[in-house]
Amino acid sequence: MPKSKVRKKSVYTPPQGTLQSGTASARAVQPSPRWYAPLMVTLMLLGLLWIVVFYVAGDRIPVMSGLNAGNFLIGFGLMVAGLVMSMRWR
Repeated sequence: MPKSKVRKKSVYTPPQGTLQSGTASARAVQPSPRWYAPLMVTLMLLGLLWIVVFYVAGDRIPVMSGLNAGNFLIGFGLMVAGLVMSMRWR
């Protein structure tokens, strides 16, 4: 069986202006500050603790008994804030 002909392809060169290597808009990714990770974990644990305390002793704490379902919003809000921070952590 005869060999097929090998085609030589030219190297692809993108149009001018599409590559922006070394421009001022590209910035180096810096690591997070030292306080970032402890704050992130603290927010998640505070949210969990808020919901657990609401379930266990929410009727005996005046602030929590007045909020009723707002306690879930506070607890889950704290946990979501920690989760969002974890996505930005480097």
